[in-house]
Amino acid sequence: MSLVEITGLDVRLDGRPVLDSVDFSISRGEIVTLVGPNGSGKTTLMRAVIGAVTPAAGQIRRKPGLRLGYVPQKLHIDPTLPLTVGRFLSLPVRFSRFETRAALEQAGAEALTDRQMSELSGGQFQRVLLARALLSKPELLILDEATQGLDQPGSAAFYRQIETIRDETGCAVLMVSHELHVVMAASDRVVCLNGHVCCHGTPEHVSSAPEYRALFGTGTGGALALYRHDHDHSHEHGPDCAHDSHETAAE
Repeated sequence: MSLVEITGLDVRLDGRPVLDSVDFSISRGEIVTLVGPNGSGKTTLMRAVIGAVTPAAGQIRRKPGLRLGYVPQKLHIDPTLPLTVGRFLSLPVRFSRFETRAALEQAGAEALTDRQMSELSGGQFQRVLLARALLSKPELLILDEATQGLDQPGSAAFYRQIETIRDETGCAVLMVSHELHVVMAASDRVVCLNGHVCCHGTPEHVSSAPEYRALFGTGTGGALALYRHDHDHSHEHGPDCAHDSHETAAE
């Protein structure tokens, strides 16, 4: 059963078309990555999945009571504010120390409970945000450019942690990222957007599709080897590509 199923989605922002006739679904246990150039509608589709945008046309069906976890690309916290990681994870909803420690362990940040938020590195901060999202025990974990500002090894380690979480909990993961060769290789399925779905399938299929290469070139062809992922249950998703004839819309 799909956690989210979207059919024929049209979205307009300030009267401008952003998404046109988009079909999208995500099922339990999948890791799906949205890729596309700036202004292609990635964030808008993610907001549609969450329920934060009103479509001009189409249907959005979500599993009743669907639990979501969200990891933003950044979050500003006043560096002069004395706030430990454990306290941060208990705001605004109070969680027990056991629950916060368990979430931090799941996020690969178990040693950070008593650290000040202002002292964390970029990678540590993002893992704390991941732990915060995991406290809700999400069925669908959503990451919006969650590794922005991290170096490539840090990004790869973060996405490996995401895979581990998926394997342990069975949750689905929806990601948006510009780090194509890292995040695509951590995915079971890739959806390439440019105002509409111009290509989707396994990372290997999408990266070799003409529509993808027209948008991104061929420079990422060998880069998938940087991060090896065994697509053990995703080979049944073949490429499904449509000619890219739409102008890029504002995201």
